[in-house]
Amino acid sequence: MKEDDPILTTSEVARLLGVATSTVQIWMESGAIQSWKTPGGHRRTRLSLIQGLIHGDDDARHTPNPSNDPEYQPAADAQYPAPGNERARLAALAASGLVDTGAEARFDRLVRLASMVTGSPIALISLLTSTRQWFKARVGMDVQETPRDWAFCTHAIMQNELFVVEDAMADERFRRNPLVQQDPHIRFYAGVPLRDKSGQPLGTLCVIDREPRRLRAAEVQSLLDLAEIASKEIQSGNRPG
Repeated sequence: MKEDDPILTTSEVARLLGVATSTVQIWMESGAIQSWKTPGGHRRTRLSLIQGLIHGDDDARHTPNPSNDPEYQPAADAQYPAPGNERARLAALAASGLVDTGAEARFDRLVRLASMVTGSPIALISLLTSTRQWFKARVGMDVQETPRDWAFCTHAIMQNELFVVEDAMADERFRRNPLVQQDPHIRFYAGVPLRDKSGQPLGTLCVIDREPRRLRAAEVQSLLDLAEIASKEIQSGNRPG
């Protein structure tokens, strides 16, 4: 053991960073903070790694602090359904460092493929903060984000696998949604949750059409396969440059 680089517990890291211990645990599990498990199953890290975060290395610039950033805190007056573990989910999203980063070929390829294999004009990789739905990758959609309470994906992340709306105009949950009433005039939606290493749903891979429809079995399987690949990319811990 390096005497000049002490080992820290999660609670010690939390005090240094000014965040909750539960947030540190999520960051360690997701790989945002490098760590290892003791034989007893407790997470540990080195002081030098935490000092790097405090002094502003590249990873720190991409990791919002959910303890003081309202976008990563559950909305008190949310007009949308949210998972029971929304606080932990938002902390995991912050740890991913993906929101508001540039385009990446690995995700752009996946939305192109999702659009092609399902014959859908719109395909998205969306990430859900407490206030907005932000698109990490998109085909057929000009806008970069929408309000969270407009997001079909906020319903999808509460499912285990595929969430489908065959005709949004016939669904009381969505018929008055601005994305249905106005451009892009969503009628059909299918989305699969994208999960980090700890299983938290950070967002979705989804496809959208302007006509009511159903997916064939082969299209469903292709979308599930592409979502699994997208989740693996998120779980890889590769940080945006």
